[in-house]
Formats: sequence, structure tokens, C-alpha cells
Amino acid sequence: MKEVAEMKVLISDPITAAGVELFKQAGFEVEVKTDHTKEELIAKIKNYDALIVRSQTKVGADMIAAAENLKVIGRAGVGVDNVDVEAATKKGIIVLNAPDGNTVSTTELTIAMLLALARNIPQAHGSLKGGAWDRKSFTGVEINGKTLGIVGMGRIGTEVAKRMIGMGMNILAFDPFLTQERANSLGVNPVTLDKIITDSDFITVHTPLTAETKGLFGAKEFARMKKGVRLINCARGGIYDEPALAEAIRSGHVAGAAIDVYPTEPPAERCLIDLPQTVVTPHLGASTREAQENVAVDVAIEVIKVLKGEPFKNAVNLPPLRPEVRSAIQPFMGLMEIVGKFAAQLATPPISKLDISYLGEVSKLETSYLSTLLIKGLLQPSLGDEVNQVNAMFLARERGLKITESKIQDVSGYASLIKLTVTTGQRTYTISGTVGENNEVRIIEIDGYHFDIDAQGNMIVINHSDEPGVIGEVGTILGQLKINIASMQVGRKEQGGNAVMVINVDSVEPEIAAKLEKAKKVSKARVIYL
Repeated sequence: MKEVAEMKVLISDPITAAGVELFKQAGFEVEVKTDHTKEELIAKIKNYDALIVRSQTKVGADMIAAAENLKVIGRAGVGVDNVDVEAATKKGIIVLNAPDGNTVSTTELTIAMLLALARNIPQAHGSLKGGAWDRKSFTGVEINGKTLGIVGMGRIGTEVAKRMIGMGMNILAFDPFLTQERANSLGVNPVTLDKIITDSDFITVHTPLTAETKGLFGAKEFARMKKGVRLINCARGGIYDEPALAEAIRSGHVAGAAIDVYPTEPPAERCLIDLPQTVVTPHLGASTREAQENVAVDVAIEVIKVLKGEPFKNAVNLPPLRPEVRSAIQPFMGLMEIVGKFAAQLATPPISKLDISYLGEVSKLETSYLSTLLIKGLLQPSLGDEVNQVNAMFLARERGLKITESKIQDVSGYASLIKLTVTTGQRTYTISGTVGENNEVRIIEIDGYHFDIDAQGNMIVINHSDEPGVIGEVGTILGQLKINIASMQVGRKEQGGNAVMVINVDSVEPEIAAKLEKAKKVSKARVIYL
């Protein structure tokens, strides 16, 4: 291993002086040059042990291929869209980010937006600046004693809750992985999303934009909210359906909204921006001097640890597994993520416990990485790109999720089997899967009902009575929606009892589950996106 004084750090995007100084104090040779062309950077990257970027520098596979000595790439910020993480991982280069650096700044902006919305501060400011003295038009509401619904209890949602409790608000919290124990420690009331919708005076969202959260709040949700509700979004654009929200505000049902993020930026749609009842800002969540310094310092600290061979955090990838380990577990890697994703969308939250069982030949392998992949799959529908192989276990345990693992060498009917048992506040769910001859993922059991399902694409899981006509009615509903069935299987334990139907479909539409649940003998329908 090189001595520190022999190692070189290249900073190719602007970061604060505090981050640069940390590298110098640690004894590294540091070059700060922020105007490289792509060709220049590729030509010189072979000379450096670490590369620090923000969002300007694009670190593609061609640059990584030329990085003969590079050990770590540090992104002074959260997203790593400008780094080819897969190429870096294959080459054994660690990619770090700074996910905590903007937590306080985004938390404080959320609270500022909430207060500005409650008291009509921007509107009153504009009126007075315009020469008017109008006190009557800007009567607001107090937040003391009001109910704040928080969707997403990660770092920022948690910090918002802590501060707003101090301001006298009652907190309702929804997060698929918020356990009662964790909620009690935070002083919040864990509820369903439906309860957030119907009982909140203010609602703030703190989730990534995923297939599950895109359009999470639309016209139907707005109509069910309290008259006079106020909405805040400093997370990701697209969680609120903007045209539907604009209409709800114009109708007077929603009092107003405070928005910092948009589906496209700069915004292509101004339906919310142009309303007098909205408070809008141009994505300022991380725009504080402190946040900019925090991300520079955070990433510098962790990069220094990597270069010195010390334990580090905030990696978004993992160095390659030993070739013999990867070769042995490779057939099961896809299975683990799919079982996790399937479980997350099947179970009614909150999930409090996971039991992962390895049966047969797979039980003889090193399975810690496989368990991590399962947890990643479980969290991904809710957390999106925020979760990866490195932080999955940490994020799960941060949410109070209890995880156990067992290995059983004997299993009948299959060479290897993965069984996941999920415990929620209401019940337990089981899902078992295996890999086929060509390493295709097969789901073979759901809650004790047996199948042999090709687990890919869009799926619908339906609980129903085992009676004549149910399959026909389901098929008719899907036909009316112009949804084509690729395959269908039904599992039952006894004739005339309960049954589970699993359908692979070519497409889905937003209201499909609700429409299927209107069928006479259907008790529950869930759409699974894999």
C-alpha cells in the first residue's frame, strides 16, 4: 500500500475550502482543477488515487477504464447519476456520497415553507413591497395543536417530526418500515397512509420518487383530505399530481401548497407556480452554506479513511466479491432482490421483522451478501435509489427492522430454496422462491399456497374464494381495462375454501387493484412491480 504522501487526490468540481483543506492536512497531494475537458481528464486520471466530483464531472466507463490507480470516487452530494457505479464496482473502485450533509438544510426549509404557507408570508411580503397596506387579506392559521402528517420517516422526515413536536404539533407518521417501538421513541403516531390523508391539517412528504410514490397524491386523495389542508413538498417532484393539486387549490378544498421540487426542473408546467395560494422555491433544499460545506467535509473524511485503509461509510457500491464467492452465489442474486421486492408490495405495512431461511445447497454458501440483496429489494419500492447494497442493512435497522437468518441443509423437491417470513403489525406473510434450470427466478409459495411462477414484469396477486366464476369475472375486468394476461395460476389448500390467484400481465393501470376488489368473491388485490 502506498504511503499517504505518495497518494494524489484530484478535485474536478468546486467544493468548499474546508473539504480541500482536510485532504491537505491528512498529507495527500491535492490538485484542484475544475475546467477539464473529458479528454483531458481521461488522459490524466491514471495518476490519481482519489477523484472528488459534484455533478458537473461525468465519470463514465471510459474514464474508469483509464483510471489505473484510482481507489475511490467521492461525490460531494447525494445523487451519483453522473458516476458509472457499475463500471467502478467491476474495477474495485469504491464510490462514496454524502447523504447526510443536507439533512438539516432540507429539514429547515420544510419548516420554513410550512410556516410561510400557514401565515401567507410571501404573499403579504409581495403586497407590502407593492405599496399596499393590507392586513385583512393575509390572515393565516396557527400550527400549535394542529396535526402534521409526515409521509416517509427517513433522516429528513424524522428531523422534521422532532422539531415540529417542539412547536406543539401532533405528528402522524407513515412509513412502511416504521415500527411501533421506533415511533414511540420519536414521539409520533404511526398510521396508515389513508389516515394521513383524512386526518392531517398539514401534510409533508419525504420519500424518493419511485413507481410507488409517483402520483401518490392525486385528485381522489385531495378530495378526501380535510377542507383547508396545506401540503408541502421539499422531497421530489411528482409525488403530488400537480394539475390535480392545482385544481384542488382553485376549488378551495386545499388551502395551499409549498413546493420546492418539480417533476422537471426548471419546471415545464406552471399550474402551481402561478397560483396565489402557493409558496414556491427553485429547489433550495440543499442551498445553504452549511450544507455545501457539510457535503464537502463529509465526503473528504470518508475518502481519507478509504485511502488510509480505515473503516468507512456512505459507499454506494461494494468492492467485488472474491471470484469464487461471486461465482457460487451468482445464480441466487436476482432471486433475492425479487423476493424482497415481492414481499414489500405484498405485505400490509408496517413491516417489523424478517426471517430469511436458506434451504438446501444454498445453505452451504456465504449468504451475507444474498441477505443484503434481499433487504435492498425489500426497501427499494419505498426508498428507490436511496438504498443500495452497502446501506441496505443500516437503513433497515435504522427503521427498527429485526432481521434473522437461518440455514437448513435438508429440503425436499428442490436443490435450493429461499424462504422469507415477513411479520407486520397485523399478520405474517411467507414467500418462497428458487432458481430454474436457466437461473430464471421462480416464486413457488405465497402464504402456504403453492405455485410455479415466472417472477418478472407486472403481476397481480388476488385473494379470493375458491368458487366457480371468480376467474371469469377477473378476466372480464382485465379485458374491459384492455390489460392482457400473459399467464395465470391459482393456488388453494382445500376445495371451496380460500385461494390465491397470481396473474402475469403485460401492463397495469392505476386503479386496477380497486376495480378487481369490487368483484364479488375477491377480498384483496395487489399489484406487484418487478
